[in-house]
Amino acid sequence: MPEPSDRRARKRLATRKAISDTATRLFMERGFDHVTVDEIAGAADVGRMTVFNHFPRKEDMFFDRDEEGREMLRDAVRQRPAGVAPLEALCRLAHRLVAEKSPVVEFSARSERLVPTVAGSETLKGRARAIRDELADLVAAALAEAVGRDGADPDARLAASLLLATWTVAFLEAHRTFRETRSREKANEAFLALVDKGATGLRAAMAGTPYL
Repeated sequence: MPEPSDRRARKRLATRKAISDTATRLFMERGFDHVTVDEIAGAADVGRMTVFNHFPRKEDMFFDRDEEGREMLRDAVRQRPAGVAPLEALCRLAHRLVAEKSPVVEFSARSERLVPTVAGSETLKGRARAIRDELADLVAAALAEAVGRDGADPDARLAASLLLATWTVAFLEAHRTFRETRSREKANEAFLALVDKGATGLRAAMAGTPYL
């Protein structure tokens, strides 16, 4: 009898998570460039082709929450409450993620090796820059769509770039704060303080546009 599709989906997700968790642990222990796909496959007890079926590129195993982050940004704009401006919805998103203790904005002993792991690999740094650019394009498109403007609208592109730059700085500062204080609460405060400061500048830059 064929296996139910939902069971297959759960098994596939479990295998993907096991591969990603194993890879991330090895990357943080030894450095991204010193870990091979074969070593990841062996440690995760799967075949090499199984790894590539889930992750086309080695760096995708490190940035395994990339698609989740994209969906969060899209949904924040598309599913915002009535009367909430597109940019305000994105500013609120950061606060909601912290309140919900989302792993996307986790600053803890478990996550503190993420930043130095990226810093130690040119491949990961390059992919991180590419992801930020892709997210900026995604946010710009979502903003423009929300107000009925063309996807190439320069106001939308400026707003998206400023937002992503703010979140990047806030993310790095929060990790630095955790390393120095060992306090998740202080790290969250540092993250949101910079997000809010950036939001103030963003509102000023976008005054007179339909994004506010």
